[in-house]
Amino acid sequence: MRTLSLVIPVAIGLVFAALVKAEDLVQVYDLAVKSDPTLMEAENTLYSTQETKPQARSLLLPNFQVSANTLYQNDKTSGSISLSALSYGNGNRNDTYDSQNMTASVTQALYNRADWIQLEQSNNIIAQAEAEYRNSQIDLMVRTTTAYFDVLRAADSVRVVEALLRANERQLEQSKQRFDVGLVAITDVNESQAAYDSSRATLITTKNNLDNKWEALRRIIGPVSVPLARLGARLPLTPPEPNDIDAWADTALKNNYSIIAAMEASESAKKQIEIERSGRFPTFDLQAGYDLVRSGAEFGTDRDSGFVALNMSLPLYQGGLVTSKTRQAGYDFRAAQDRLDQARREVLNAVKDAFRGIISSISDVQARQAAMVSSRSKLESTQAGLEVGTRTQVDVLNAQRDLFQAEFDYLSSRYDYITNGVLLHQATSTLTRDVLLKANAWLNPKDSVPPPSY
Repeated sequence: MRTLSLVIPVAIGLVFAALVKAEDLVQVYDLAVKSDPTLMEAENTLYSTQETKPQARSLLLPNFQVSANTLYQNDKTSGSISLSALSYGNGNRNDTYDSQNMTASVTQALYNRADWIQLEQSNNIIAQAEAEYRNSQIDLMVRTTTAYFDVLRAADSVRVVEALLRANERQLEQSKQRFDVGLVAITDVNESQAAYDSSRATLITTKNNLDNKWEALRRIIGPVSVPLARLGARLPLTPPEPNDIDAWADTALKNNYSIIAAMEASESAKKQIEIERSGRFPTFDLQAGYDLVRSGAEFGTDRDSGFVALNMSLPLYQGGLVTSKTRQAGYDFRAAQDRLDQARREVLNAVKDAFRGIISSISDVQARQAAMVSSRSKLESTQAGLEVGTRTQVDVLNAQRDLFQAEFDYLSSRYDYITNGVLLHQATSTLTRDVLLKANAWLNPKDSVPPPSY
């Protein structure tokens, strides 16, 4: 009896692939760059953070201000009033008039320690935001790659279960035929029926899982319905270059954007201590301006005056506020250092896990391939044993199930190999579009996974 294997094409998928060109990994990533809301949020957060520097610089630049007001007044006076320089009298006065006042002034800070440190701090804040944005770009590559291969993995599961279902269906038909001629007992028919029903239920579950994986991908690339190119038969299994876990760990500690962001955050927190401590220092600023006053009062006067002032402010005591804020900033700095240490440890753990994952995946793929060949031989032997009466129908069904499980495990191990390679480049922040192109070359656009029909 001929067994099913991975080389059996799925007719519907091939027809669909012939009509619509499949998208590969890089093309899907390009869609994600334009559509992913998480990356867009990170980009706008970066633009927002970059405004901290001009805001900090503005505190050191001249501040020009114009203020004006107009008043309507009604003055009522009674009692003794002066009529001349030597005479007095009694009388009442009711004066209604308008008055206008305009002041133009320019203020230049001469010395404010906190403002200068804040300008330096803005460089660390922006550098942190830039590192976080670069990390978001790499994270998008990882999320896109993972979601892409999750769809392929789920599609492989559907394909394998469909093949198993067809195999179980044939076994059921053969069991019924053998039972009709008295070659087997009814228990063989029942076993075949149970296996067929179980594979039908499994197919429903795997198809639902495939739809869920498609939706996970669409959360990144948007509501796009395009077929995805499957992984081809050729997949070169090579260890990382260099094949030295310590070299990759050193690269990660130097290049990883999460570590760089944490370092900049720590440096920013350190400068915040000095900013808060500056509350004890004096501030100096120079102010110059011109004041115009116009009054319509009966005894009012108009006034034009210019002024230049040197202002000094020295806070002497603010209820312990400066001391408390300085102490708080110190705790924040130590917390930032702890986060930096956490980032370093997480990156080291990630790079070593990914490196070991690649090495183990190479052996796993090879072992799964051998297991698949062995399972196919086992099924053929079991089927031959059934013909001569040394094997039962249950043995054939179990061997058949083991074969298809071995085929799926083989395909799944190949995705793990690629994913571990992407994770290794993520840990070292060396993941680029060119790296994705290398994985993209292993895809076969002529064999595709169609999108859901709904």
